[in-house]
Amino acid sequence: MDENSISIILQKITDVKIAVYGDFCLDAYWVMDPKGSEVSIETGLWTEAVSTHYYTPGGAGNVVANLAALNPASIKVIGTVGNDMQGRELSAQLMQLGADTSSLFIQEKNFTTYCYLKRIVNGAEEPRIDFGVFNNRSTDTDQLLLAALENSLIECDALIFNQQVTGSINNESFIAAANQLFDKYSHKIVMLDSRHFNDRFNNTLLKANDREIASLAGMQMAPEENITTRDIIKYGKQIFTQSQKPVFVTCGERGIIAFDKNGYSEVPGLQLKNKLDTVGAGDTAISAITLCVAAGVPPAEAARFANFAAAVTVQKLYTTGTASPAEILQMSREPDYIYNAELAENERNAVYLQDTDFELCVPAISEQFGHIRHAVFDHDGTISSLRQGWEDIMEPVMMKAILGDQHDHVSAETFHLVELEVKSFIHKTTGIQTIYQMEGLVDLVRDSGFVPEEEILDKFQYKELYNNALMEMVSKRMDRLTKRELGPEDFTMKGAVAFLHALKARGVRMYLASGTDVDDVRNEAEMLGYAHLFDGGIYGALKDYTKFSKKMIIEQIIRENGLRGNELAVFGDGPDEIREGRRAGGIAVGITSNEVQRFGHNPAKRPRLVKAGAQLLIPDFSQYKKLVSLLFQESVNYAEA
Repeated sequence: MDENSISIILQKITDVKIAVYGDFCLDAYWVMDPKGSEVSIETGLWTEAVSTHYYTPGGAGNVVANLAALNPASIKVIGTVGNDMQGRELSAQLMQLGADTSSLFIQEKNFTTYCYLKRIVNGAEEPRIDFGVFNNRSTDTDQLLLAALENSLIECDALIFNQQVTGSINNESFIAAANQLFDKYSHKIVMLDSRHFNDRFNNTLLKANDREIASLAGMQMAPEENITTRDIIKYGKQIFTQSQKPVFVTCGERGIIAFDKNGYSEVPGLQLKNKLDTVGAGDTAISAITLCVAAGVPPAEAARFANFAAAVTVQKLYTTGTASPAEILQMSREPDYIYNAELAENERNAVYLQDTDFELCVPAISEQFGHIRHAVFDHDGTISSLRQGWEDIMEPVMMKAILGDQHDHVSAETFHLVELEVKSFIHKTTGIQTIYQMEGLVDLVRDSGFVPEEEILDKFQYKELYNNALMEMVSKRMDRLTKRELGPEDFTMKGAVAFLHALKARGVRMYLASGTDVDDVRNEAEMLGYAHLFDGGIYGALKDYTKFSKKMIIEQIIRENGLRGNELAVFGDGPDEIREGRRAGGIAVGITSNEVQRFGHNPAKRPRLVKAGAQLLIPDFSQYKKLVSLLFQESVNYAEA
């Protein structure tokens, strides 16, 4: 789905009239700051200080917020609130979103507006405080809601029926009457998303997650039990066969699977480098899907559109975010898809080429071999181990930057939480230019809140701190090379240089592309003795960092040489080069290298390389003769190789 297709959909949905029935909630966020705490004179207890607080529509209210962000013709709200300040605030916010709240009914007795209070302490969310859990909706209120539902089915193009709160539908008569309406207006679009009653409503389209679709298909799944994509497809087909109306199953990082009369369509998840908050992603998905279907967009395309929208909102922290048209367009321009998510997490499913250590992540890729004319190589961890341990340098630099003066004083729990976040960030960004990692570090420092704004450094200053620490280690290793205490073989991956020579002998033009500064890459390649083999050029980060990326190099190679995808191979141990090679249609070979040994498999690298799109995985180049045979479809004596 290209940018033009997204633009057309965005225009179409502006004509849609939509209604939302559901559990309308108010999400309250209190950001706590212990610096404002004091001992209460009255009680002698420590007070807890709120530095900032804000409120957003939650539950079905977040569905309305997501709809409003996409500018439909009209939005009608159908629900219940209490006669309380939370209800008044929620109603006011929904009206500010442009929604018609005339069917947001106030129940005076036995009903408190649903409100979820979330306290944020040191950047982490504390246990929630819930209001409204003891509500009892009256039959009189039900009658008002049912009348509003019928009116919306007559006047609107689509209705979202959203139920999330335990016990929010407490009268069986309401379910029976709603089904009568859905039967009467069976030609209308009713999108069902119910946490507890998906099996109780008829004549509806369905948005469910993987566990919900399994339950609807009669499967009882243990909480820790994984549901495979193959099973989700089986269950989705079964539910569509029963309802004969489109079914959409959201599968987390595995994306969305849509089922309709044409079969099923898998939309892969998106690889996102930022810190994520998945709360509300389902609301974004159902809003986008329903608007698309109501606008006449086929289910498969609706799922793709919703996938982009949800990828926007999960990157918005500490709020139930929405996705604007501009943000969805931006997300669709160069999406980083997650490939083979299940295979990535389960190495037991790996398929190996006989008599080799080569994992075929995409078995059909062997049909593309035999045509390679150009090859792009990452450097560190792929060929060279001179910078082995860079993660161990970057991590403490980031920890000190994020925690600032609190580095030696925060609790062990807080330190551990920040450490996990830093490790995750480094893991996700391996292979990209250091400056972009430092750009992300600035965001981490600011979001964590330990360092005053005026003391936060810029990305160039953080890069200098990291580079100084890293080059101290690298310089010591290069000094031992210079003194011939160690040789190039002590800092190159097993078989890598021999493999480069084998490619050279077959007329392959080679390029070295690294996220490291270009002068350092060239110097290190010279020191290790293989710089001359890269006749296509050696590339690295520039002072103007916007003028280099592995993506730019790969696109330039394809453009200047008029290549078909399978004429280019990309080799690397990081997701960046693998992702760009796969995006360009090339052959993506991931290296799961153990940089300490300089041979063998590092299982930590495998998941990220598989998800990035690696079609073939090798631990190193020790079996380079077999690798050459495979890639060039040459016969080889495996006993000798």
